[in-house]
Amino acid sequence: MKGNESFDINALVRPNIRAMKPYSSARDEFHGSASVFLDANENPYNAPYNRYPDPMQWELKRRISEIKGIDVYNIFLGNGSDEPIDLLIRAFCEPGKDKIITPDPTYGMYQVAADINNVECVKVPLKEDFSLDVEQIKNNISDEVKLIYLCSPNNPTGNSLNRNDIYDIINSFHGIVVIDEAYIDFSSQPSFLGELDKYPNVVVLQTLSKAWGAAAIRLGMAFASQDIIFVLNKIKYPYNVNLLTQEKALEILDVERMKSQREMIMQERERMIKNLQSIPIVRKIYPTDANFVLVKVDDANITYNKLVEDGIIVRNRNKVSLCNGCLRITIGTETENMLLVSALKRM
Repeated sequence: MKGNESFDINALVRPNIRAMKPYSSARDEFHGSASVFLDANENPYNAPYNRYPDPMQWELKRRISEIKGIDVYNIFLGNGSDEPIDLLIRAFCEPGKDKIITPDPTYGMYQVAADINNVECVKVPLKEDFSLDVEQIKNNISDEVKLIYLCSPNNPTGNSLNRNDIYDIINSFHGIVVIDEAYIDFSSQPSFLGELDKYPNVVVLQTLSKAWGAAAIRLGMAFASQDIIFVLNKIKYPYNVNLLTQEKALEILDVERMKSQREMIMQERERMIKNLQSIPIVRKIYPTDANFVLVKVDDANITYNKLVEDGIIVRNRNKVSLCNGCLRITIGTETENMLLVSALKRM
């Protein structure tokens, strides 16, 4: 696939963002080793938590770089993936004027971030098979559209988006295409990380919240060209990833442990699908490349409420576009999954 040669980041960045001078912290200004730090108005006691953390998270980025095969200067780390989702809109969309495009249904934070920034979110419905309606997306592209968010595998539908459809959008759009790969570790499809050099208008989002089992520490990753990463670093809060998160992430980034847990989850996913197929109230089980499965049942509201009474919480997606009558079930441990299956069989 050809790269998008017409992409010009300088034409996209908001003029005030392009002109602004970023905040310079004490930890940004000094580089090197020292034994006495009297520059940042810190308490001298309670080390190491009295010191501000590395604002650029270099040690953690080096570890992620080793795992992902991406240069440290092409990595942005945030407070969950929600931070870069929001920062991209802040950087490239003029409030009250510009727009983003998202498929519908998809992850809800794209719309929330747009609403907070007074940016219109144009929703383009997925097709009945949950694939992208590429022509309708193209039809909605205008000079005001600066970002297109694509979640693959998609939430809440669980399917991977067709790769050729994504290429088509990337190559025909002069703005930025954000590919949210929160669930990519569970998918048979390859990541777009290996194609960033070819596509300067692509941002890939990943997270430690799913396959890495670290949702509590809130660490999201954005991978993109150095030009885009420079803009994100320019407007982020100075110490957006705290020391505790940086330390815990370094501990958690054990590839073999992640692979072992992922394999267990995927085995449980297949077992869950097989068990759901024999339950009378289950009408349809949608194909999934994620750590959850979307299931259509006889009455989603009644089923959901009965599960709550049994102390089992799933996600009711009944009111979401194209998901009428559906529950989204996250794959848990074998014990948790069997409790759910048993509860559904009693209905």
